[in-house]
Amino acid sequence: MSNDKAKVAGTVPIPVDLEEGKRYAWCTCGLSENQPFCDGKHKPTSFTPQVFIAEESKTAYFCTCKQTGNPGFCDGSHKTLS
Repeated sequence: MSNDKAKVAGTVPIPVDLEEGKRYAWCTCGLSENQPFCDGKHKPTSFTPQVFIAEESKTAYFCTCKQTGNPGFCDGSHKTLS
């Protein structure tokens, strides 16, 4: 795998019930076996997870194609993949 292009891990978003104040680490490389979250598989690459703390408890839809313009969250980019 190239260090500058993420692997497409899926072509549909994964719904996740976020908990306010909880820390999350979204996988940016596409290699994690715990999609959509990081499991450390990025270590031999130049990728790092997108870490954030949920501002509110809600259901969010996480990107698995890794092409989103809104890192972490699905923006429909998977619909443009061939």
